[in-house]
Amino acid sequence: MIAVLCGGVGAARMLVGMQAVVDPGDIVAIVNTGDDTELHGLYVSPDLDTITYTLAGVVNPQTGWGLRGETFRAMQALERFGAITWFRLGDADLATHLYRTGRMRGGATLSEVTAAISRAWGLGVRLLPMSDDPVRTRLRLENTQEVAFQEYFVKLRHSVVVDSVRFEGAETARPAPGVLDSLGSAEIVVVAPSNPVVSIGPILAVPGVASVLRARRDSVVAVSPIVAGAALKGPADRLLVELGGQASSPGVARFVKDWVGTLVIDQADADRAGEVEAAGVNCIVAPTVMRTPEMAAGLARIVLGATGKVVGRSASAPAAPGA
Repeated sequence: MIAVLCGGVGAARMLVGMQAVVDPGDIVAIVNTGDDTELHGLYVSPDLDTITYTLAGVVNPQTGWGLRGETFRAMQALERFGAITWFRLGDADLATHLYRTGRMRGGATLSEVTAAISRAWGLGVRLLPMSDDPVRTRLRLENTQEVAFQEYFVKLRHSVVVDSVRFEGAETARPAPGVLDSLGSAEIVVVAPSNPVVSIGPILAVPGVASVLRARRDSVVAVSPIVAGAALKGPADRLLVELGGQASSPGVARFVKDWVGTLVIDQADADRAGEVEAAGVNCIVAPTVMRTPEMAAGLARIVLGATGKVVGRSASAPAAPGA
């Protein structure tokens, strides 16, 4: 079994590659829920939904999130009332949030609802939220204002300077059922190319997760989300610098060195492999930009072979949707 720590778009693409080379039933994705929010009375879980739609083959290919062919008539109608519309929820996407919210108000846990949504979309990969308890990423800005993650990321377009980040509720949160067991028993733990501060950070903040990873550090393999000094998507590069680190593959290595044993960096950063090794992290140089499902599968083979513990895809495993 393979456990994967996941944020949003980059992790979704990595999972598509993985399920093309190993049986999807052997993959457990542990997904960040620090981005979760409530809008219009609905519980929205962006990273879980992005991964679900991507693995189901129905994600919007232009954005990497939302549904292909989506319309926004409900948002247009809400504008009439002066309601919040800077966070765009598509008409078909609303069905997911309506279903999730109704089930949770009826007493179901986020894990239970996630499993039901996964079954409805026919997913082979098992998706686990990091916790069924609310953990919310909060960012303190340079002007001392503190905002929720979606306000920072969507409304402010992550164009403001961040002084600090905290994960509200993490101290008392419990790992969702199966999270610690999966992390402890997996042949290999993969950290998908996700923002290390606000996508992977919330997962690590859940009690018990970081200690399990530190204990098995040699079999934890991460893919750097920084290529040639920049994030391919989102503010990972700026956040690393604003919080006192460096936007580089060695900077990522220093950020994760206590619990990651191997870092896969892009070919564009090959000349910095020695700096990664100097930080105490094994380094593998490979093409990490996943422009196509085939490129994602190639990266997955390299990542899964990093410790020599994972074999190839079983002959009976189904192909990735849309691959």
